Amino acid sequence: MGLFEKILGPKSKYDKSLPYTYEARVRILEQSEEYNSYFSDTICGLVEYLHRNHIQPGEVQIVEVYQEQEFPVDAKRFTTPDNQWLFKPDICRAFEDHYKGHIQDDTCSFNDRDCKGSGP
Repeated sequence: MGLFEKILGPKSKYDKSLPYTYEARVRILEQSEEYNSYFSDTICGLVEYLHRNHIQPGEVQIVEVYQEQEFPVDAKRFTTPDNQWLFKPDICRAFEDHYKGHIQDDTCSFNDRDCKGSGP
C-alpha cells in the first residue's frame, strides 16, 4: 500500500459509482426492528465473514452503502439457487453486470480494498 492509500484510504472508495462499504443487517429478534450490523469494504469479504460466523443468507439483508445513500442488494446476487452463499469467483460473476466496467475476468475495481469483515 502506497503513502496515498495509507493516508486517504483506497482510491476506489472515492469512486461515487461504487459503494463505499457493504452492511449486512441481521435482526436480533424475529419480530424486532433492532438488528446487528456487519460491515466489509467488499461484498465478497462480507459474505465470507458472515459464512465464517455461521450466519445464513436467509437471516440477513445486505445493503450497498454509498456516500449519501444506500440500496438493498437482491439476495439472488450473493446466493445460489438453493439459498447458499456464493463465493469468489462466482460472486464476482454475479455482480459483473451490476458494476459494469468495474469487474472483469482479470480485474476488479475493489482490489485495492481490505476484504476483512467486522461486526458485533
